[in-house]
Amino acid sequence: MDEVNIMLSAEGATDDIAKYRQLTKEYSDLTPITMTYNSFVEVEKNIEIAKDLLNDSEMKELAEDEIKIGLTQITKLEQDLHKLLLPKDPDDNKNIYLEIRAGTGGDESGLFAGDLLRMYLRYAERQKWKVEIISESVAGVGGYKEIIVKLVGKDVYSKLKFESGGHRVQRVPDTETQGRVHTSACTVAVLPEADAVEDVELNNDELRIDTYRASGAGGQHVNKTDSAVRITHLPTGIVVECQDDRSQHKNRAQAMAILAARIKDKQISQQQAEEAATRKSLVGTGDRSERIRTYNFPQGRLTDHRINLTLYKLQAVIDGDLNELFDALMAEYQTQQLTEMII
Repeated sequence: MDEVNIMLSAEGATDDIAKYRQLTKEYSDLTPITMTYNSFVEVEKNIEIAKDLLNDSEMKELAEDEIKIGLTQITKLEQDLHKLLLPKDPDDNKNIYLEIRAGTGGDESGLFAGDLLRMYLRYAERQKWKVEIISESVAGVGGYKEIIVKLVGKDVYSKLKFESGGHRVQRVPDTETQGRVHTSACTVAVLPEADAVEDVELNNDELRIDTYRASGAGGQHVNKTDSAVRITHLPTGIVVECQDDRSQHKNRAQAMAILAARIKDKQISQQQAEEAATRKSLVGTGDRSERIRTYNFPQGRLTDHRINLTLYKLQAVIDGDLNELFDALMAEYQTQQLTEMII
């Protein structure tokens, strides 16, 4: 870390902005590790000093207390160091595309998709992330058939990467006259933003690009021009449509970005599937068909099935209070990583 600090302080350090940013990030990553290690060394020294006082009858009781406290601190600091030294996910700092799609349950599923969107947007607001709606398909009674938003900010993917999968809701719909609880579902996909050059190679020969007139809201201009864009990636069959902007050029650029993210997500999913064949992932595979969570409104209960976590604070969660849930998921993930390192 001292070496990095010297390089950052050197004359002309900012001449190469890319290198300077890399060094700044490296310094930021090393800081908590260095601080934790220094604390570990300091506690070890204090324990040794206390041990030297055990033979002093007047200081023995105090020394024993100091040793007991020190050993507890050492255990905690060791755990923190192990976690800090775990391999970093290269996508953790990336922005994401958050896709929410209504599933089984008819109109109620569309309303639930809207509730999930608001939940994530309220959390994003607390994190001071920027939000951009990329495309949306509104359901007839409210909510969404499908919506894609881009979230931009610090550690977005790191916070939301465990949200991909099936989300199920159990509640009494407003249209239910007999008070019966209905079950419906939505799927969520969290896609780290891909660098089309570095992360995904897009060959124009493998793309079919169609333009057409946008449908729905947007005014007369939208209906008069072929501004909407549909891109099909022939090798994978992935199709992306974008029609929210009046500019065909902007819609095409946005569709290409989403396509790159989906291709990268498919590659990650395939890799995870291969790894899951040899071990069970405690936080799930990220498979969209995997049911990861149930939101039970009559009981005010949220259950994450991957880690057997139940919270009786459903309304707070729906209002964007997701820290306890996300911390539990990250803790399980880190525990799994540590176990694999030991094995």
